[in-house]
Amino acid sequence: MKEDRKKRYHRGRKKKKGGWISNIILILALIVFIVSAYQLIKIGKGYWDGRSEYEKIRDLAIESDGDKNGEESQFRVNFDELLAINPDTIGWIRFSPEPSIISYPIVQGDDNDKYLHKTFSANENTLGAIFLNVGNKPDFSDRNSIIYGHRMKDGSMFRHLQDYEDQSFWESNPYFYIYTPDGREITYHIYSVGQVEDTSDTYLTVFESEEAYQNFLNMTKEVSAYDTGVEVTVEDTIVTLSTCTSASDEHRFVVRGVKEKEVNLNE
Repeated sequence: MKEDRKKRYHRGRKKKKGGWISNIILILALIVFIVSAYQLIKIGKGYWDGRSEYEKIRDLAIESDGDKNGEESQFRVNFDELLAINPDTIGWIRFSPEPSIISYPIVQGDDNDKYLHKTFSANENTLGAIFLNVGNKPDFSDRNSIIYGHRMKDGSMFRHLQDYEDQSFWESNPYFYIYTPDGREITYHIYSVGQVEDTSDTYLTVFESEEAYQNFLNMTKEVSAYDTGVEVTVEDTIVTLSTCTSASDEHRFVVRGVKEKEVNLNE
């Protein structure tokens, strides 16, 4: 009888001990769930806030001059409104017809870190802003002007640059446009796309000679994911659009466009 009581006693202690362990595991799992849910909500709110902000900016700044003789209305940007919000404004980038989500103001900070996590309206947000390389001239007159933007999981900012991995997408959407505060609309013909390392010569902006620039242009065509057949010479200027990739922190996806046309919308 005594042995039976001892066995029941030990079994009871084991059950209690096992119950406490299960409760601790359950509590820890609940804490992990709550923390994870909070982080997801926080990330989602960040995306929502950032996208809402840029939608408001588009509503505020994008204008059109109305239909003229049945022709499509002219895309225009009210830079007075943009400069009143942010004096770092130097342009607007737009893709048409696709990826139409890429339609954002361009800024240029005192360094290349300022707008990594700060939106156009100076709010702290992971979307950041679309910004021109600090070493480039703000009028896009350099031989190679570099514009950076994040690759956001919600599809915003420069996420859809990677649509250009597909040659058929490029064939349907071979142009992007930059608008400047002095009234210019600059058309860029995409001539090269692909993945590069963040230390690539793709990011060179100064060239000591025409030969050096020609070698650079040759390189940008050679490393392209496919041959676009678009000609580029030392007489041309280009813009390189750069964003992150899912490959690694050291890789970037770039879309390079050569200036094809420039018109003054104020004339």
